[in-house]
Amino acid sequence: MKKYISGKRTNNVGFISTRLAGMDGVSLETAKWADVFEKEGFTCFYMAGELDRPPKRSFPVEEAHFTYPAIQEIQKECFDTQTRKPSVTQKIHQIKDRLKKQIYIFVKKFKIELLVVENVLSIPLNIPLALALAEFISETGMPTIAHHHDFFWERQRFLVNAVWEYLNMAFPPHLPSIHHVVINSSADNQLSLRTGISATIIPNVMDFDSPPAPPDDYSSDVREAFNIKNDELFILQPTRVVKRKGIEHAIELMSRLGMKAKLVVSHASGDEGYDYERRVKNYSSIMNVNTLFVSDVIKERRGRTNAGKKIYTPFDVYPHADLVTYPSNFEGFGNAFLEAVYFRKPIVANTYSIYLTDIKPKGFKVIELEGYVTEDALRQAREVIKNPELGKEMIDYNYELGKQYYSYSLLQRKLRSLISDCLGV
Repeated sequence: MKKYISGKRTNNVGFISTRLAGMDGVSLETAKWADVFEKEGFTCFYMAGELDRPPKRSFPVEEAHFTYPAIQEIQKECFDTQTRKPSVTQKIHQIKDRLKKQIYIFVKKFKIELLVVENVLSIPLNIPLALALAEFISETGMPTIAHHHDFFWERQRFLVNAVWEYLNMAFPPHLPSIHHVVINSSADNQLSLRTGISATIIPNVMDFDSPPAPPDDYSSDVREAFNIKNDELFILQPTRVVKRKGIEHAIELMSRLGMKAKLVVSHASGDEGYDYERRVKNYSSIMNVNTLFVSDVIKERRGRTNAGKKIYTPFDVYPHADLVTYPSNFEGFGNAFLEAVYFRKPIVANTYSIYLTDIKPKGFKVIELEGYVTEDALRQAREVIKNPELGKEMIDYNYELGKQYYSYSLLQRKLRSLISDCLGV
């Protein structure tokens, strides 16, 4: 560290990712980690291709974003094929060298003494950035926490590629100054089996020690804004519109419930294209389900759209929902699951693998879909909706389990141990 930082300890932490903005899981969990670091006496700084953090603590670098045109070109040339052109190799290393210079500048400018790398060394959305980080950490010995949300081997679209040597080098790198963190037990097992790397498991968390405040005047009109009538159910699907979210299961559930309702999908499509969104809209029409896509008025901060509509946060919306659907086929953990527990809402969830191995054994009371909508799931959903006492018993029980297993206090204990291992304090 003496190579790039001089003087006394700074207690400055540098978060690096492709994007730290919006409502994706990586950005949300990074904010929670930063909150805990700040409470532990650290000051947090941020480097990414897109940032919505305090400007004075931010270091934006366009080429770090996975949507940067040259990075997109590399992706197209390196996946769904098994060979790559020499010119692509040259481009990868040119961008890698530029990004590595920016990492050095970031660390020096903010006197960073601990790096937290958010998913860059896990999934190959920006290969040059991962290579740059691996080289920087190897060259400097910078204490680093690599926070892995999902790995490339968990996504089918990365398994046919022309960059195996880079994946083996940097996704993730096996370096002595890196402490690895995964968010579920399956990732821990696979990381050890595939790389020999041991990791700490830190699941996603919510601040269960501080229950959510009741809706204020600003958010009191959410149902009215979405044109949900008093005799209609408000069913919330609090996810992005991507294939693995299994939104068609929520639509089928709605259709077969036989109750007047609207399905509200909170997030946009974005990163994985719009074909699945078109599929969901068509399926909603076929199944005669009133599905609302409201990502234009649900953002990370309140405000107004260009047309003057009120913008709500997800936390503004949750309190108004009657039921939350979470029929994902795959999740690294399940942020929306914890949010529904935090806001004391009954949950319909698919039995995706991490739910089965890490969440269900804790004892949560959930209306389960076993890969498809069952008659039993429909029966339970109707009972919970029609019997408020049964629903209250379920949600209160789940909240206490959330407080026990997925609270900020757990994150605080785990991070204290990691900080001690990294910095010797």
